[in-house]
Amino acid sequence: MTPPPPGDRRPASSTAIAIGAQIRRRREQRGMSGAELARRAGLSKATLSQLEGGRGNPTIDALAIALRIPLTDLLARDTDPGPVFVPGTDLTDGEVGRELLRRISSGNSLEIWRLRMPPDTHLDGVPHATGTIEHLFVAFGHLTAGPTDTLTDLRAGDLLAFAGDVPHTYRTGTEGADVTVVIASPVIS
Repeated sequence: MTPPPPGDRRPASSTAIAIGAQIRRRREQRGMSGAELARRAGLSKATLSQLEGGRGNPTIDALAIALRIPLTDLLARDTDPGPVFVPGTDLTDGEVGRELLRRISSGNSLEIWRLRMPPDTHLDGVPHATGTIEHLFVAFGHLTAGPTDTLTDLRAGDLLAFAGDVPHTYRTGTEGADVTVVIASPVIS
């Protein structure tokens, strides 16, 4: 049997890499240094560094507790804040439709807003706190929205999720829009 390469026990799995990315992201969202998280979790800084790099295999429960989030949040692979576009779907007459549009992990403060914009309106969104994700669900009408440099055209039934901590825009054309906006901001303790 060949011994593992020096300095690296084994190649990192995709799960370990995803967990490491979540640990780092959550730590940075909380403005916490690696040394502070390691102290709170009862780990050495080196062990934390290995975990964030997708290496190492100690129990991660202590990290979830120290970050004050459920363990499942560290296992979530959806670390890219977007933009995530989910187009609306059609139903046949008489059909009932039930679709999960987007899962928002805990550790967030949620605000639900109704945005009603008349035709030919432009609104610049103010960037929110670091780590905030905006979710737009178009009830009716047409809206062009998202990060200012990557706008997406949305119609009734469409959902768009994007990083709300960057400059963003909402714009209607000849048709107005009625939009449900869910703002998920990280809870900083």
